[in-house]
Amino acid sequence: MGKRIWRVGEGPVSSWSVPNVITMVRILFAPAMVWALIADGGAGGPLRWLALALFVVGIGSDAIDGHLARSRNLISDLGKLLDPIADKALTGAALVTLSWLGELPWWVTGLILFRELGITVWRLIEVRRIVLPAGRGGKLKTVLQSVAIAFAIAPFPALFGDWMHWVNTVLMAAALVSTLWSGLDYLVRAYWKRPAA
Repeated sequence: MGKRIWRVGEGPVSSWSVPNVITMVRILFAPAMVWALIADGGAGGPLRWLALALFVVGIGSDAIDGHLARSRNLISDLGKLLDPIADKALTGAALVTLSWLGELPWWVTGLILFRELGITVWRLIEVRRIVLPAGRGGKLKTVLQSVAIAFAIAPFPALFGDWMHWVNTVLMAAALVSTLWSGLDYLVRAYWKRPAA
């Protein structure tokens, strides 16, 4: 029997398993979303809605590939590597593009990306000594980031008026605070779980 792609059971999992393929497609959504945002040029036309759809489907399908991997016992090392890459690619690409278009301050993008990359590198360094599950703050951070970025991409101000800019600002502020707070919480929890030297 070859490596499993979809079949439930035990034994080796193919790199081309269904959950992994979904994750790979999610990664490809990032450059497509960037293209749509830039090509729209702030006009709020069909390409802006396409960018929103790519982001929402890409972020939302994270739950699908994870559920399939767990429920069908298709968890693989490649999947563990690709899944966070897909999340970071989508959120990072969206934030950088929004800043490049002048719609989001660069310092907001910089702080969020610094936290995300910093914690990712920390996990890679400490993974053999400390394995911490995602805390509530991390899960809240992910939800707030996703909602804030989706609202920032959506051309809602053109539809509902300039007051939507205030909504976007509040959502992004909440995402930023939760991002920094969850990063600090992770480091504190990691420090206290660290084995004695």
